[in-house]
Amino acid sequence: MSPRPRRSLLPLLLVLAFTLAACQSGSAASSAAADAPPVRGVTTVDAKDLKFIPPAIEVKPGTEVTWRFVDGSVPHNVKGDKFASETQSRGTFSHRFTQAGEYRYTCTLHAGMAGRVVVAG
Repeated sequence: MSPRPRRSLLPLLLVLAFTLAACQSGSAASSAAADAPPVRGVTTVDAKDLKFIPPAIEVKPGTEVTWRFVDGSVPHNVKGDKFASETQSRGTFSHRFTQAGEYRYTCTLHAGMAGRVVVAG
């Protein structure tokens, strides 16, 4: 019986390392973007390219905000204080903001994927 050739794990490890790096590449930028001045007049946020677009919005009390999951087959969720979506790769999630304040949220599946809703007016 001849010995089986050893297969190198290096290609697999390289693919895994690049995949993890790609998932984390926008982390700091996405978190910082949530602190940018909020966009007014927008009530829809897209979960796309591993970030929320726009990352920060400002709405009046009583406004319903809708998140659209439009990142192909990549799943996302929206988790904030007192509101949360299911994990999904398509469709929408909506939440009505009735109280003035600042509401931060994240996608718990992707580090650094963060957004903010400012309710004022």
